[in-house]
Amino acid sequence: MQIHNISKQNSILNVFLSEIRHISTQKDRMRFRRNIERIGEILGYELSKSLSYKPFTIETPLGETHTNLPNNDVVLCSILRAGVPLHNGLLNYFDMAENAFISAYRHHKDNPESFEIVVEYLACPNLEGKTLILADPMLATGQSMIATFEALKPFGVPKAIHLVSVIGAKKGVEFVSQNFDENTHLWIAAIDDQLNDKGYIIPGLGDAGDLAFGEKLQH
Repeated sequence: MQIHNISKQNSILNVFLSEIRHISTQKDRMRFRRNIERIGEILGYELSKSLSYKPFTIETPLGETHTNLPNNDVVLCSILRAGVPLHNGLLNYFDMAENAFISAYRHHKDNPESFEIVVEYLACPNLEGKTLILADPMLATGQSMIATFEALKPFGVPKAIHLVSVIGAKKGVEFVSQNFDENTHLWIAAIDDQLNDKGYIIPGLGDAGDLAFGEKLQH
């Protein structure tokens, strides 16, 4: 898998990352969602450089000009619910894309420190021969990303796969790397060193879904 860690180069991305991490600033839910969306736009822009293009002639009111435009059938798939702001950011740039949505959550049985990924809701177009962009803001253990991709397999074999995350843990990135083809691309804003005993990224930012939409009751 090809890993693109965008925060390795200084850019305005650092501002949005610092705000979603900061314990005070992240309490503003609207700003938190908007920052995730803006990070999605930046990651989408970087991702767009790797797509295939073909020449087009554009007619203007005064003549013609020539340019190269993307030549990809894109499907955006996001993991609910935390993935919604990230999805919106990507959709701002890939506004003609088809869309897929899937629910994947951690189900804790008897031990609060162990869990399994449960996939329930899934809405997806045909993926055969298309460019799949699979978005999940937090790449912690990597299990949600793998479970989601397994659930998508009956819908066809994509021509290309791009994974998009805001923050990941080294362990999760390594796990995903072992389970995706070497031609898969991961576009990520930052990679942190550790996971805690509950599988949360350290230092991370907390629960992205709760910060974006409010706390949920456990079941």
